[in-house]
Amino acid sequence: MQLIANVSLLFTERPLLERIPAAAASGFDGVEIQFPYDSDPVLIAQAARGCPVHLINAPAGDPDSGDVGLSTDASRVDAFRAGMEDARRYAAILDCRKVNVLTGRPPAGQPRDVTWRVLVENVRSLADAVAPDGRRVMVEMVNPIDVPGYFIDNLEDALDLIDAIDHPSVSLQFDIYHVARTEPDMVAALYRAGGRIGHVQFADHPGRNEPGTGEIDLAAAFRLLRSLGYDDAVSAEYHPAARTEAGLGWMAEARAALGL
Repeated sequence: MQLIANVSLLFTERPLLERIPAAAASGFDGVEIQFPYDSDPVLIAQAARGCPVHLINAPAGDPDSGDVGLSTDASRVDAFRAGMEDARRYAAILDCRKVNVLTGRPPAGQPRDVTWRVLVENVRSLADAVAPDGRRVMVEMVNPIDVPGYFIDNLEDALDLIDAIDHPSVSLQFDIYHVARTEPDMVAALYRAGGRIGHVQFADHPGRNEPGTGEIDLAAAFRLLRSLGYDDAVSAEYHPAARTEAGLGWMAEARAALGL
């Protein structure tokens, strides 16, 4: 297992290219970047020597227009496929093993069966494109409290989506924070997701801040992940309550729980 940092949320006191070495200096084993597309991928790869990039998101549209994903919109399949090529190029240059797809909000009036079909086809197409390079595609649920209208907003729909895609290179991105907002029993949720988990993110709840600021027993969740056979990255994806380095006191317990 590896304990990594989401440098789109952590170390934001610095420019992106300085966040990766800062994460390494703080004891993280690697990083993930939500949307690296405003930076030169060659420069990111140089900054990430010795601290690998594990995951990026596929382009998700224009956030200023309210986009949180393109993969469910039947009228924007071409835009998704163009973003897919950008994701594939960045993942190759960064030697990044995983690409996450945000489902976003389907357009008003689009029938659910159409939304489901377009989503399955889009994710399968991306998986077909990156699998020959040994890369994987993640899909995740995002809670409807933080992001109203998000299409995959509960764990059962996320698991059903993975079953419908039925691709060996597609797995679940299990975000402990989002699951905590919708599931009454984290242990049961982890057991249900089980072997379909391909990537893990975490923040405490409530607040989406660092571990120890809320109610989630993250150490217990990490130990259960180990017992379920998960042996990949676990990513800190939270909003630091203050300067990032000032809130890293949780790392020693987390690394122990992860067996690191």
